[in-house]
Amino acid sequence: MPKLDDKQALEAAELEEARELVRAHKLRGAGGTPGGIGTFFLGLGLAVVGGYLILNQVQVSSSFNFFGLWGWNRQAGFGLTMLPLLIGIGVLFFDGKSRIGWILSVGGLLVILAAVLMSLSIHWSQTSLFNTLLMFGMLAGGFGLIARSLRPYAAEDDPAA
Repeated sequence: MPKLDDKQALEAAELEEARELVRAHKLRGAGGTPGGIGTFFLGLGLAVVGGYLILNQVQVSSSFNFFGLWGWNRQAGFGLTMLPLLIGIGVLFFDGKSRIGWILSVGGLLVILAAVLMSLSIHWSQTSLFNTLLMFGMLAGGFGLIARSLRPYAAEDDPAA
């Protein structure tokens, strides 16, 4: 049993070494660097508020017109885009391991997703130049502060800094 005691002693020494390392290091900041935690949260707040204000100015509308398929710009029926999906689901109910069933199902979902995304129109609402500069300035400043917080800060007790 002396081997077990040696193993326990080794583990205890490693644990004590880890404790000393934890005591030696102060609270680490954003990205594991010393300091910068306040800067990180200030930047995060600015980026979130700026991003919210920007997204609040964007208006999204939809007019589903088969996105010019076959050279036509007409109102579209949605059934044609659902056909591969429905056939794929039917094949998967027959044989759940069918490769063609999975290809048709996933492909059908992707076609429907592409059709919906292609039908969206995104417009920027009218606003003043001041509001636009404020929104984008907050977003850019927030990202800049987040990036700055990830750099190591000089230690307060370090005379070389």
